[in-house]
Amino acid sequence: MELFLQTLVAGTLIGGLYAIIGIGMTLIMGVMGIINLAHGQILMVAMYITWVLWQYLGIDPYIGIIVAVPVVFYLGEGITKYLLHPLMEKDSIIPENQVLMTVGIGMVLVELVRSIFSSDYRSVQTSYTESIWRIGHISLSVPMVIAFVVALLLTLGLFLLLIRTDLGRSIRATAQDKDAAILMGVSAEKITILTFGIGSALTAAAGSLFLPIYYLYPDLGPIFTVKAFVITILGGLGSTVGAIAGGLVLGIAETFGATYISMGYRDAVGLVIFLLVLIFFPGGLKRLTKI
Repeated sequence: MELFLQTLVAGTLIGGLYAIIGIGMTLIMGVMGIINLAHGQILMVAMYITWVLWQYLGIDPYIGIIVAVPVVFYLGEGITKYLLHPLMEKDSIIPENQVLMTVGIGMVLVELVRSIFSSDYRSVQTSYTESIWRIGHISLSVPMVIAFVVALLLTLGLFLLLIRTDLGRSIRATAQDKDAAILMGVSAEKITILTFGIGSALTAAAGSLFLPIYYLYPDLGPIFTVKAFVITILGGLGSTVGAIAGGLVLGIAETFGATYISMGYRDAVGLVIFLLVLIFFPGGLKRLTKI
């Protein structure tokens, strides 16, 4: 029973981080109507920014997030404005070409980082990297708890933005019906660019939070792109609440798979659940939770 509870807690903590990665992709999907297949590579860039700040300036990764998030936000906006939006304006260009563009962007980011930092594995060691808190027989990794709390605050902040502000209402309106939003005076182009920036910023935050507990190398990005895609499908395309549920499901499933089957099957368990959802619940978890 203790092992079960320990695994459940660990899965929930990692699932909270997965959730904000999934929310970022879901926002982009909801507004732009495409899957951003460079999502994990953008997360990887944020991790390298945070690593550089730690390695050369001695800035703690959880403080480095203050720098990484704005940098990646503007990177996301630049990608949308100069690479994706020109394709969206051409009626002859099919959405699949925009997806292919994100694939190309991801490849460029990986090779650019590789040319600067090589393919070596890197990590961050802080005074709290291996620290744990104990609650009874349950051990809690201090970096994971901190990351989960920050992820929770970011999620709450995003929901307040979407529900309580005019900008958030414009984003939701554009996602629900772009033509109607335009008729109501919403600038679809600005909202599209801004939403991609916000989605990139969320995954950047996740990257900075992952750094103290995860290894870093250039080919890390595609792994998290797959995870974000799985979460998006699990939660239902365009559902932010569903993305939270999808992230938790994936995190718990991977952790239980690693504990009770084998560490080598950690990612495979998540993919199996992904396939089962596609077969039996093609609409994802948004049938249960809609926003």
